[in-house]
Amino acid sequence: MDQDKSSSNSSFEDLTSTAAELEKMPDKSEEKSQEEDVMDILGNGQLTKRMLVRGKDDQKPLTGDVCRITFEGRLEDGTLVEKEEDFLINVSEHEVCQGLDMTLALMHPGEKAVVVVNPRFAYGSLGLKNDKDPSRNIPPDSTITYTVELISFEPEDESQTKTFENRKKIGTRKRERGNFWYNRSEYNIAIQLYRRALEYLDDSEGSPETSLESFTTSQLQELLELRIFVYNNLAAAQTKIQAYDTALKSIENVLRVQPDNVKALYRRGKILEAQGDTNGAISVFQRAATLDPDNKSFQTELGKLILKRSREARNEKDLYQKMLGHAQKLEQKDKRKADTCTVANWRPWGLLLGTVLVGVAGVAMYRYKNF
Repeated sequence: MDQDKSSSNSSFEDLTSTAAELEKMPDKSEEKSQEEDVMDILGNGQLTKRMLVRGKDDQKPLTGDVCRITFEGRLEDGTLVEKEEDFLINVSEHEVCQGLDMTLALMHPGEKAVVVVNPRFAYGSLGLKNDKDPSRNIPPDSTITYTVELISFEPEDESQTKTFENRKKIGTRKRERGNFWYNRSEYNIAIQLYRRALEYLDDSEGSPETSLESFTTSQLQELLELRIFVYNNLAAAQTKIQAYDTALKSIENVLRVQPDNVKALYRRGKILEAQGDTNGAISVFQRAATLDPDNKSFQTELGKLILKRSREARNEKDLYQKMLGHAQKLEQKDKRKADTCTVANWRPWGLLLGTVLVGVAGVAMYRYKNF
């Protein structure tokens, strides 16, 4: 009996121990389910999405659609580095980090997901400096985990987006995002965003209620000043990719309304210099230096260009002298050749004449001896 009792107690303890161990063990089926919910968007593990809350079985956002999202981004150690609520963006227009932007196009309204973004599709080797809150600086080569919710999306409604307040707000947002990409040397993306900004700040098409003609003088002046900022920045980005002719057109849009805009004049001078028009660049910098005599950069550029023009003139003179000297040598060579040809042409006639004279002399000697 004692043995049976002991055996029975032992068995009960074993079962209890096993149950406790089973409770501690992770649920493999749950892990498998979570793994199945993870979408490897690029197929290389650099951008993944795991669904937390399933959205409505509805359409997904298309390029240009206005998305309302809430998100926060954290580093691998849990540090919060990005957070936005009820944030409006146009999907696929580079207004958030590339990985998050790509993921939004795969989400349904109401969906909430965890998105893990590799540095390549986040902020890369440059990271991101937050001047307003240094605690949210993103170090270089950081993987960021986002928790994002797509609240809603809809096609862009011109009647809502082209009001004065929205033109100003969205145009400014696009310009600032363009500046962000410009500072990261992503000039093509910056150009794209600057052009999108101009669609809000300089687009006269649309319904009468939202056209530029319906705005007050002060509102038009405010949009004009924002537009000038954009055109100046656009010209700078176009210059970086050596699209000089297009950059000059952007600058002309500034100088047409503000002929004394020294920033535009500076950029125009640099473009002309890059195109090899040294005299044109000097003229522009002279005007800029007159308008802003305290600006040392204008004086510096002007000095460099004047020195460059002197050097170009000296090189041109040397080249002309070399060409002239070469021409003179060719002329002398042709003259010697002509003289040689003249002597060569007279030589057979001289031989013939000499032969005739010898013959005549021989005949004369013969007659003299016989007579």
